[in-house]
Amino acid sequence: MPGFILTGAPGSGKTAILRHLEVDGHPVVEEAATDVIALHQALGRPEPWREPDFAERVLALQRRRRRRAEAHAGEIVFHDRSPVCTLALCRHLGSTPPSALLDEVERLTTERRHYERTVFFVRNQGFVEATAARRISFEESLVFERVHELTYRDAGFDLVGVPAGPLATRVAAIKQAVDRLRAARVRT
Repeated sequence: MPGFILTGAPGSGKTAILRHLEVDGHPVVEEAATDVIALHQALGRPEPWREPDFAERVLALQRRRRRRAEAHAGEIVFHDRSPVCTLALCRHLGSTPPSALLDEVERLTTERRHYERTVFFVRNQGFVEATAARRISFEESLVFERVHELTYRDAGFDLVGVPAGPLATRVAAIKQAVDRLRAARVRT
């Protein structure tokens, strides 16, 4: 079974949901952009997302992590973001997406091998806590949330909203949706 993507605005709670799913026994794939940002900030580059090869670095890490996730064939794997998110980030920043990223998104939408068509869109919690890697206001995050939504829809994914709320409630909603999707496949 291909992996399920968790996406949404920065600070919406994706990583907390991912941690909960991991503790519950599901294989998970970490977000790449945050790790690329953290590494390059540690190397003395305070805003790596402004560098011309940022999207390529994120995409390369996403690909490596996705290949490692293939070791969990047959299991439900959850991905904290995908290359479609990297495309949304390029659009949000007003940067030209690299051709490798556009090719990757095209492959993902035509092959449907790596990710499920259903994507869990984690809605904002009504605030954003700034971090070294997350320097975005709540208002900016709402704009970015909309860019994400449009980018996934344009790529042909079906979005399932995960509303704001307690962590356990959000995780339960995702698990129930996955169970429904699996049951529907068994019936067909």
